[in-house]
Amino acid sequence: MITRFSKTFLIAVFALFLLGSLALLHPPSRTYVDTWTGDFFGEGGFIPPSPQQGVRGKVIMPKLGNATAKAELGRATWKLMHTMTLRFPEEPTQDERDALTNYFHLTSRLYPCGECAAEFQLLLKKYPPQTSSRRAAATWLCYLHNQVNHRLGKPEFDCANLDATYDCGCGDEPLGSSTGGSANDPMDLERDPSKDKKAQGLVKGGRAAVS
Repeated sequence: MITRFSKTFLIAVFALFLLGSLALLHPPSRTYVDTWTGDFFGEGGFIPPSPQQGVRGKVIMPKLGNATAKAELGRATWKLMHTMTLRFPEEPTQDERDALTNYFHLTSRLYPCGECAAEFQLLLKKYPPQTSSRRAAATWLCYLHNQVNHRLGKPEFDCANLDATYDCGCGDEPLGSSTGGSANDPMDLERDPSKDKKAQGLVKGGRAAVS
């Protein structure tokens, strides 16, 4: 008959055997954090952060007290986001879908109006972004826009005519097709075409001249 001491001894030996087996199967990783930069380093060198790091979290910006600035910012942001979803691919890849989803979550953190960003976060939590197609993304954003309008007592947005309301007038030219030069610089977003002498010559009597 096995004594109590023998049982305890056998259990201890078996436990040590299991621990040794696990250590061989999953050797401990040797990682450390640089106290100056906060970067992670392992046996293979620097460990890059996850792409999702920083995408989701609490609102970063403070409250925006200027009502005029808040209204102008809101109109510009809605136009940007509606135009973005209306030009989103018809059949997006998973990477493109993730990019759009992450954009909305980052916007909800970094939007300059803190109280607006907090509301946007609540809406994203209740109605997660739909990115399966251009139509899904555009319709989802329009629904979100109407949720805000309803709370503010504003008339509902016409989701059936989104492309007409937010017609950017931009063709689907391939990237890099610009001829170059400061006049065609893609980052010159504030250039006014109405002040372009060449553009003025194309307009006669309020209508574009057809050659």
